[in-house]
Amino acid sequence: MGEQKPKSVGVWQTVKPFVNGGASGMLATCVIQPIDMIKVRIQLGQGSGVHVAKTMLREEGLGAFYKGLSAGLLRQATYTTARLGSFKILTKKAMAANDGKPLPLYQKALCGLTAGAIGASVGSPADLALIRMQADATLPLAQRRNYKNAFHALYRITADEGVLALWKGAGPTVVRAMALNMGMLASYDQSVEFFKDTLGFSEASTVVGASAVSGFFAAACSLPFDYVKTQIQKMQPDAHGNYPYSGSLDCALKTLKAGGPFKLYTGFPVYCIRIAPHVMMTWIFLNQIQKLEESVGL
Repeated sequence: MGEQKPKSVGVWQTVKPFVNGGASGMLATCVIQPIDMIKVRIQLGQGSGVHVAKTMLREEGLGAFYKGLSAGLLRQATYTTARLGSFKILTKKAMAANDGKPLPLYQKALCGLTAGAIGASVGSPADLALIRMQADATLPLAQRRNYKNAFHALYRITADEGVLALWKGAGPTVVRAMALNMGMLASYDQSVEFFKDTLGFSEASTVVGASAVSGFFAAACSLPFDYVKTQIQKMQPDAHGNYPYSGSLDCALKTLKAGGPFKLYTGFPVYCIRIAPHVMMTWIFLNQIQKLEESVGL
């Protein structure tokens, strides 16, 4: 019995970064979901953030802001679990290879890129379900899919379009995640050093300031890919069975031709406002979860 306890502790220490990452991401999503819903509607051409919010509240009620929440939570349970968990493991291995010394910024960025790709690959089905559920109300009644929840959406997609359809748009999803993680992690570390060491900010002020800066760069790096991903995932065939875009590159080129590079940054203010608080709250929730675990000896 004395040998089983270290084994159990070892297993928990291995899975803990994944469990904590997923839990913190899910808690943050519960707060951010209404802003994310507005962001998707803006990208689908429904108007400005204020106009979209007023229209949704007037025509669909308060519940519309939380449409797709089950898919959002499922996405965090897969994407953020895999992303933060793998990032923790990758950085630990990199530090071990670096004789325990702090990692240089470029190595952290590489770990972030890799973790983002892993997380996005795992979370792509839930992300597809989330986008479709959020976009459903913008479609004509005859074209609406009427998914009941995330699991119903995944079942319907698999039954109607095949298993591989769950990874429709996975390419831009992975690229977006890699860009987001690179921008978020690289700028966050530098901002923490600047606010704490150079400006002498308190811990709370440092977290808020660094999270806002990293959220901005995460948004700036990832929004073009997010825009293309959203267009690919929500597209439907016309009467002749033809899709508006043949792929991510075709979507990007047609978007650039139609509206120029700024078209890819449609909804940037709302997207930035959505990303920055989510980054901040994810880290705050993660910190509180870790403190709770320490207090109970986990």
